[in-house]
Amino acid sequence: MQERHLDRLRYLKELANTSREYYIDYIDAYFPRKSRCRILEVGCGEGGNLLPFAERGAAVTGVDLSEMKIAQANSFYRELPYDAVFFAVNFFDFPYPDEDKKYDIILVHDVIEHITPKDKFLKHLKPFLNEDGIVFWRFPAWQMPFGGHQQICRNKFCSRLPFIHLLPAPVYRGILSSFGEDQSCIDELIDIKRCGVTIEMFEKLLKTNDYISLNRCLWFINPHYKQKFNLKPRKLSVSLSHIRYVRNFFTTSCYYITKSV
Repeated sequence: MQERHLDRLRYLKELANTSREYYIDYIDAYFPRKSRCRILEVGCGEGGNLLPFAERGAAVTGVDLSEMKIAQANSFYRELPYDAVFFAVNFFDFPYPDEDKKYDIILVHDVIEHITPKDKFLKHLKPFLNEDGIVFWRFPAWQMPFGGHQQICRNKFCSRLPFIHLLPAPVYRGILSSFGEDQSCIDELIDIKRCGVTIEMFEKLLKTNDYISLNRCLWFINPHYKQKFNLKPRKLSVSLSHIRYVRNFFTTSCYYITKSV
């Protein structure tokens, strides 16, 4: 497992830097900035993605399954003068807001690839969104070198093996076990394999659940790699981005702006 995943404050600040540099301007192009914007992040972790939005005056809400991460978010934001609240709850159990409490922007960052009932998730999301609100999605294309999130492995060599998540599940499980990964990590990675999402699958989900895509941006070098590896972000070439299925192997990060119709 990479050290940055163990140092959660460092991880939070890295996420905040990427959000500040790449997410805000991208979102602003499709949702004009309001003086008092309401933002919800599903799967917020420690709240790093939300920090730049809170810094500029937005009221931010974070929801995450992990009680530990929510405790860390509350601890961090408690020292800051921002309007931020966090809840440790399964999003499917999170109550729908009153009409005047709906959200202008919803962030779904590195989440959809972990969810099994994807149609149910997209349907559940809608009542949280204002009529003119938007959803910002970010996820790795499943077939990209580390689309299986194998970087969470504790074995350093195993965490750096590209494409191993594309192997048949029994083979993948055997490799993880041979490198000494514990059962909880193996189960998580196999679950991610089962839930992984491709560009084609995601766009079909949008269509069947009555969302429209306002923009799609496919990245050859994920903007967050600037924080992780000091690599310069680079978008996927236009020609390659239109080659179905093949593009998934080269897309390290997918950005979408969508709205409900």
